[in-house]
Amino acid sequence: MIALLIAAATSLTITILGTPVAIRVLRAKDIGQFIQEELEGHAHKRGTPTMGGVVILIAIVVGYIGAHFRFFSIGDGFGFFTQPFAAEGWLALFGFLGMGAIGFFDDFVKYARKQNKGLSKRWKFLGQLAVAGLFAWGAVAAGVSTELSITRTTGLDLGPWFYGVLVLIMLTAAANAVNLTDGLDGLVAGSGSLVFGAYVLVAFWQFRNAEVYHVEGALDLGMFAAAVVGAVLGFLWWNAAPAKIIMGDTGSQALGGALAALALLTNTHLLLILLGGLYVMVTVSVILQVFSFRVFGKRIFRMAPIHHHFELKGWPETTVIIRFWILAGVMVAIGVGIFYADFLVVTDSAGGL
Repeated sequence: MIALLIAAATSLTITILGTPVAIRVLRAKDIGQFIQEELEGHAHKRGTPTMGGVVILIAIVVGYIGAHFRFFSIGDGFGFFTQPFAAEGWLALFGFLGMGAIGFFDDFVKYARKQNKGLSKRWKFLGQLAVAGLFAWGAVAAGVSTELSITRTTGLDLGPWFYGVLVLIMLTAAANAVNLTDGLDGLVAGSGSLVFGAYVLVAFWQFRNAEVYHVEGALDLGMFAAAVVGAVLGFLWWNAAPAKIIMGDTGSQALGGALAALALLTNTHLLLILLGGLYVMVTVSVILQVFSFRVFGKRIFRMAPIHHHFELKGWPETTVIIRFWILAGVMVAIGVGIFYADFLVVTDSAGGL
């Protein structure tokens, strides 16, 4: 538990104190946000420093690694104590940084071109394919279960090849879903704190009940998730409406990669659909909009993703953000409830553990 608190506190401190520095540097470099012309209410955001996700990346790396070292232990007093690193923790960090690197290059291309158009779909997909391939190889080599899972493994073994396909789908889908959601000030940071908070609970519960879940490196995964929670909350301090800085694709793609990595490594593949339900809803709105326009020549929403639809209907931006946070919280609560209910079913059928 202390390690989780250290991870969260360290990353929170870095983003709280480091983000203002990043704002000054980005402004000096004239690295600002480009705004779609359709969103008249967003004109004031033009030029807001972007690529703030770099601060999030640094904070999480330092928070996760730093949590493995401490100078005090209950029972042993003061001294130098270390927590061994788990392969699963490094894998989660790789998925996070790998997708973050793709987002960084996307942001950099936008900055170089001075327009809201980054990497081509081809290059972005090739990058995601490379990250997913290395992640799948590392997971199989580390002995991560290749069985399809919901709240725990189902017994349906996908094998290394189909597992690799699952990794590709989950990493790309999660990264792009979070990226699509990142259109309003603080929407991803606020909802992300709830979703990753759920994974702190899931991973720590798996660590405390190893005889039920058999998830290697569960404590490390909890530490990583805690570092993400601290980082996004610290960033939200500056990213809340009206935002003084925007995380950009660097942050949103990285957080999506972290989300998929945690689901894959904690054996909660399908539970992610519910825990990350807000991101699923936003992505589905885009798919429906594109399908309807191409097939029927009509738009379902005034604009997609769906949060912009409500803006164009006249909802204030803060209203949309808060209501979407509520939706994210409800879905997270249901997901965590299902996870715990399944644990009760397992323990009851086993006569208690």
